[in-house]
Amino acid sequence: MKISELAQATGTPADTIRYYEREGLLPEPARGGNNYRVYGAEHAERLAFIRQARGLDMSLDEIRVLLRWQAQPGADCGAVNALVDEHIQHIATRIRELRALERQLKALRAQCRQASDTAHCGILVGLSHTETGAPPAAPPHQHIGGAHGRH
Repeated sequence: MKISELAQATGTPADTIRYYEREGLLPEPARGGNNYRVYGAEHAERLAFIRQARGLDMSLDEIRVLLRWQAQPGADCGAVNALVDEHIQHIATRIRELRALERQLKALRAQCRQASDTAHCGILVGLSHTETGAPPAAPPHQHIGGAHGRH
């Protein structure tokens, strides 16, 4: 099938498919006589695996590791369990960070109970002054580091 057919069959934009190829997550497809990429069922299956893992918020590096283990059907899956356990901890940390962020936003929102002119907006004043007592926003989340370099 052509890339447009694979995209339609899997609900994945063609640009994303090309990106996964460049990242080495999808094997390079064969080329037809017209030089078009020719994808097979194995590409659709691999793409479904990648999309499922991305849906679980796994990083591309984590997915690479999982794909390597998937290619070794006789290997012990203990390392797969460990990767998923680390990812669960990562998600738990993010949930705590998001709850703290929610509390900060609610406290900021409480500073402006009623609409007024922006010169007196409690939210804008609160964002402009560090003495509001609101802690700084948490840094952006990072995926687990343990997935890098595992085989």
